[in-house]
Amino acid sequence: MTVTETASHSAGRATGVTEHRTFSTVLVANRGEIACRIIGSLRAMGIRSVAVYSEADRDAKHVSLADTAVEIGPAAPQQSYLNIEAILEAVKVTGAQAVHPGYGFLSENQAFAQALSDAGIVFIGPSVHALNVMGDKIRSKNHVGANDVPVVPGIAEPSLTDEQLLEAAHGVGYPLLIKPSAGGGGKGMHVVEEAGELPQVLTTARRVAAAAFGDDTLFLERLVRQPRHIEVQVLADNHGNVIHLGERECSLQRRHQKVIEEAPSPLLDAATRARIGEAACNAARSVDYSGAGTVEFLVSDASPDEFFFMEMNTRLQVEHPVTEMVTGMDLVEWQVRIAAGEPLSVKQEDVQLTGHAIEARVYAENPERGFLPTTGTVLTLKEPGGEGVRVDSSLVQGLDVGADYDPMLAKVIAAGRDRTEALARLDTALAETTVLGLRTNIEYLRLLINDDDVQAGRLDTTMIERKLDQLQFRRIDERLLAAAALFVQAQRYGGAHKGEAHSPWAQPSGWRIGQGRPTRFSLAVSATESVEVQVSGPPTAATVVVDGSEPAAAALHANHAVPGAVSISYNGITSQLHMAQQDNRLFIAEAGFSCEIGVRTREEQLAAELAKISAEDGPAHPEVRSPMPGTVISVSAANGDTVAAGQTLLTVEAMKMEHQLTAMVDGTVTINVKTGDLVKADQVVASIETEGA
Repeated sequence: MTVTETASHSAGRATGVTEHRTFSTVLVANRGEIACRIIGSLRAMGIRSVAVYSEADRDAKHVSLADTAVEIGPAAPQQSYLNIEAILEAVKVTGAQAVHPGYGFLSENQAFAQALSDAGIVFIGPSVHALNVMGDKIRSKNHVGANDVPVVPGIAEPSLTDEQLLEAAHGVGYPLLIKPSAGGGGKGMHVVEEAGELPQVLTTARRVAAAAFGDDTLFLERLVRQPRHIEVQVLADNHGNVIHLGERECSLQRRHQKVIEEAPSPLLDAATRARIGEAACNAARSVDYSGAGTVEFLVSDASPDEFFFMEMNTRLQVEHPVTEMVTGMDLVEWQVRIAAGEPLSVKQEDVQLTGHAIEARVYAENPERGFLPTTGTVLTLKEPGGEGVRVDSSLVQGLDVGADYDPMLAKVIAAGRDRTEALARLDTALAETTVLGLRTNIEYLRLLINDDDVQAGRLDTTMIERKLDQLQFRRIDERLLAAAALFVQAQRYGGAHKGEAHSPWAQPSGWRIGQGRPTRFSLAVSATESVEVQVSGPPTAATVVVDGSEPAAAALHANHAVPGAVSISYNGITSQLHMAQQDNRLFIAEAGFSCEIGVRTREEQLAAELAKISAEDGPAHPEVRSPMPGTVISVSAANGDTVAAGQTLLTVEAMKMEHQLTAMVDGTVTINVKTGDLVKADQVVASIETEGA
């Protein structure tokens, strides 16, 4: 175990309340943006912070922000961030009196909370009893239903057999939803439209639940059409005081995972807000809740006065910043104060919701490839600012984003006097967010919040899935290809014959007696497609021909006012881009859009041409490429095996996601990787030889 002391922040001014604090040191048992965010509040309260980190996170932002950092194990979460013994040892060696778990990892783990209690360490969260009751969906639903909290019609009892579920389904009614009792985050849910489908889907649901959660217990709920996902933030102290801080609209989801969240909901009126808030408080009171928690409700879009309890999240939520921005309250600070034994000084009538706030989650993923995770090094980083804009981020320039953890990188939050202003500010903030070196979902977020239905507040949890195919993503155009070629040309102009940069012999101008020879660049726009760009003249005053198009006047200049930015003039129109280069890969970003362009070497061009000739003259060898970077966790075929189209060849895992790679055609397979190998996106992992050409 490695303990690193960093520059102390604990000399910062404490607030009036924290002068009486119980804790001098708090350990943050998490990573990423939430660890950074918690450390920020601890610093503001004058409390010394301790970070924990895995080997993969040695250079992570949260490590540098904390006063002390402790290495707790390898990259694998089970051996580091989920390793209770390692975290307890870090608490011991740093003298922390309390642990803040953030969200995810051990934040709702009863064994962790109990272990801290047994060691005399304060868990900044609810009691083991509350974690126990609310951690089981069946038990929590039955529990709150007996405490004046409306629940969705259904059946939720322990150890129900398939026969019992089939019999009960008639009373629940169709369509219905099968949910795993031990699940979370929408994982393992199955929709059943009619009775004939239920037996087969139950079998699948049990298998998935057992594999994902180690528990195949299922329950049934009526499926609410066009549902809205609305959650209520509650705060409760150890003196019997419980308040709510209004609601958050979380209906914009993809595969049951939230993408955009806002506060307050555009659906609810004041009367319904008061009713749903009181129901949330009743749920918290029923388990003697302490700290910050969130009660999630399903609300019918057609009848917004009807709401049903779904579950209670006994921790801080990812989307808590929107509540902070409309209430002016620091939820992390209140978690710490409550855990230290302070009573709530805020009464329900003191809570005022001012304006509107909206949050967008920035992920390392490629929306055009089914949101598969991406990896890379952050070469250029520009995060937005301005009135009403907040960024909770784990990003720093030079950070290596790997495939070991959840792909969320940051959250961009914007507040305004009303929803229209908040949306406009969020759109501007996302356009100003630049992360070069890996693909992100920023362009997708901008497309989403500018959708007519989103702008009008017509939301439901199925909307993204319905509209995804209609979103018009930008494509790499001639201007960007010209910019890429000029960028490489500029590197050559500045780097050739060092010490003689101004010598005519050092410039790759293509000069010769007679007509000058253009410089040709082969630019890869995908794993299998490339475009030729010809450049004549210096990059600041060139003529460019893209893929045989008409010659165009083009110029590239550095934007000295903005690091990493360049100015590109193309056919008389000037615009600003962010560009960065790593090896033979160029990354370009503009107003939320980003792309990667490969600069093919002469060797690569020759190999491609030879492969093309070989493919024309011999049997076909369709290539199987990995759609994402990750680890090969299983190989299902051996070299020389005869495979059929659709047959699984191998499985790649990254960021908690498995992807099976299958044969596209019948033939004889050659496997290029083995179990445990790390692969890159678009890497050829297998090829199939079909019958003779």
